[in-house]
Amino acid sequence: MSPFTGSAPRTPDWQHLRYEVDDGVATVTLARPDKLNALTFGAYADLRDLLAELSRDKSVRALVLGGEGRGFCSGGDVDEIIGATLSMDTAQLLDFNRMTGQVVRAIRECPFPVIAAVHGVAAGAGAVLALAADFRVADPSARFSFLFTRVGLSGGDMGAAYLLPRVVGLGHATRLLMLGEPVRAPEAERIGLISELTDEGRAAEAAATLARRLADGPALAYAQTKALLTSELDMPLAAAVELDAATQALLMNGEDYKEFHAAFTEKRPPKWQGR
Repeated sequence: MSPFTGSAPRTPDWQHLRYEVDDGVATVTLARPDKLNALTFGAYADLRDLLAELSRDKSVRALVLGGEGRGFCSGGDVDEIIGATLSMDTAQLLDFNRMTGQVVRAIRECPFPVIAAVHGVAAGAGAVLALAADFRVADPSARFSFLFTRVGLSGGDMGAAYLLPRVVGLGHATRLLMLGEPVRAPEAERIGLISELTDEGRAAEAAATLARRLADGPALAYAQTKALLTSELDMPLAAAVELDAATQALLMNGEDYKEFHAAFTEKRPPKWQGR
């Protein structure tokens, strides 16, 4: 996303989520604990718009996405979304489904690492939000359920049929998306759906620790690595290695590359500038 902004100011308040930032680490918390953080139209829109704003804010270097209360996110609210969509026409339904996909694209395309801190349920759209993150840090209570076929819809919702096979392989993805059965933390770790399995109740803390490590690191290198991981998923090898070469040539002209050499020579830790 372009870092250039127009005349519109940053949004000061977000009604459908809780947001804070501390020394380069942003924390976004889904905050409807009484509803297991079920998503509403407003929550989707806030996530989409907040990620777009943060992508233009060079002060943010890592983001943790979590849920308040007993779980991460139980998916779309049955009454406020599923009930409401029954009265929508095709154009309105297309607008809604495009918006949910825009949230996933924003997670994948933002220029900083996103860490999902998962505890309890991550179901439906909640499972896809975690899937779209760069890292999934989860405690033993975590369980992922891609429930779309269980409500009569395609399992390929919000990019799940694109992302999940690339994370866990086609065989596991077929089973998870078709059957919609829950995958508990031990199996999720075994098949690669979880990046780090923590002790009970420690997912948020471990995610914050990882975010701090990333925020203190070479931000531009991380941003370009993330961009290449996403861009090269569908590229032939020749195009991928050419893109790698061009990216490395640009980074070799950067300040962080020079700083590494200076730090190595002077036997000190590098002071990354993100440029």
